[in-house]
Order: sequence, then C-alpha cells, then structure tokens
Amino acid sequence: MMYPELVAHIRRFIEFSEEDAEKLANCFIPVKPKKKELLLEPGKLCKGNYFVIKGCMRLYFVNDKLTEQITQFGIENWWIADNDSLLSRKPSRYYLQALEDSELLLLTPQNHNKLLTPLPNFETYLRIMYEKALVASQRRVEFILCLTDEERYRMFSELNPAFIQRVPQYMLASYLGFTPQFLSRIRAKKA
Repeated sequence: MMYPELVAHIRRFIEFSEEDAEKLANCFIPVKPKKKELLLEPGKLCKGNYFVIKGCMRLYFVNDKLTEQITQFGIENWWIADNDSLLSRKPSRYYLQALEDSELLLLTPQNHNKLLTPLPNFETYLRIMYEKALVASQRRVEFILCLTDEERYRMFSELNPAFIQRVPQYMLASYLGFTPQFLSRIRAKKA
C-alpha cells in the first residue's frame, strides 16, 4: 500500500480491497507544503481535493474590511479544497494555506475521473465525504446563527479539542465568527 493513511480512512466507510488500493496509488500526487505556504490564491484554479495525511491547513478569504475569514480547517484524515472553484472550474476567491509543515495527497479532477470506472466504490466514498462536509457546513451556519459566541466556543472546544492547541487564537476566532479579544476574555473567564 502506497498511502496507508488514506486507504485506512477509505476502509472506515466502504469495502476496499488491496487490489483497489493498488489502483489508487498512481492517481494521487504527494504534496508537502511548509508552514505558511500557500497552495491556492485568489484568481487561480483549485488544483483538486487535498487529503491531509499530516499537518493542518486552512481555507480562507479576505473580506471588504481586509479581515481574514476562515471557512474551513483541515487536519489529519480530512479533505480540503475550494469546491466552488474545483467544480465550476472558475478562479478561486480563497487562499489555501498550511498552518504547519504538512503532508497531503492531491486528487486532481483528471485523476478523479480516471478512478471512477475501475473503482466505482471510491465514488461512493467521495460521496460520503461530501455529505459529511455538507452536514458540517450546515451545523456551522446553525451554530453561528443560533448560539452565543461563548456557547459556540464551548461547543467547538468540546467537539474539537485538538484544534485549541494547534490553531492560533486569532484564526480560531475568525473561524468561529468573533474577535480575538473576545476569545481572550472567554479563555480568561474559564481559567
């Protein structure tokens, strides 16, 4: 097996033989961005979906007030991409950046299409990943609209304790929709 982390993740959701795993090997491109390296910038096409083997990534845009707005993080065993750019083949409005030295596997649209005939169950796996991403996105919108800032932070902390140590405070605040100063107050109150 060339990519044991990816194959293990796939097997959590579908039946996937050793023969299937061998077919995958040539369709992924290893990418090793260094901390702070950008893999995508506004005006460029998203190259594909990235599976995170090791490290931490963020997808963000810069709003009219020149403030970074993080829309997604990606850590081990997560997929990350600008799906709008990827699916529409239009230039992105986002940045994709490594927050740590990372190891990723890139699945380009061309290689994705090459896998569909020999591995129809891989398409099932990707559909499950998209469904999970859609549910996570819907929950995030609900949390932003229905929970107070403090409730949102507490829930995020309980559901994602690994992020609290790995992601800088200002980035966590951006993702959760409030200021770094507010996050400092919440943390001070907790202590």
